[in-house]
Amino acid sequence: MESDRDGGCRGEFTCEFCSLSASYTYYGQKPPNTRAIVLLEECFVMRDPFSPDKEKFLVLGSSCSLCRKMVCVGPDCSLFYTKRFCLKCVREHLEEFPQQIQMEVAKKKQTHKTHLSH
Repeated sequence: MESDRDGGCRGEFTCEFCSLSASYTYYGQKPPNTRAIVLLEECFVMRDPFSPDKEKFLVLGSSCSLCRKMVCVGPDCSLFYTKRFCLKCVREHLEEFPQQIQMEVAKKKQTHKTHLSH
C-alpha cells in the first residue's frame, strides 16, 4: 500500500509474536503533522483513530534490533532498552542486560506462570 497525501493508509504492520495487525500511516522517527517529536527508534505509526487531532498518533511497533522480526510495543512481545528487543531475544541474551531489566523479565515470567495456573 502507498501513502496518500493526507497520511492515509500506507501498509499493514503485523507483530510476528502476537499477530496484532493494523494499518500504519508512517514508518520512521518523525511522524507527520507533529511539531517537535522525534522517536528514539524507527517505528510503524498510525494516526490515533480516537482523536480528531492530527498530531496524535499511536506507535504500533518496530523491528527487533537483534533478530529483525516485526514486533509490537506490547509488554508481552518486546521491550525498549536503548533499542527495541523482542522478548525471545531478551531471554536469549538476558545476562547482557542490566540487573533491573533482568529482574523485570523474571517478574514478568513469574506473573505469566501464575496466570496460567489459575
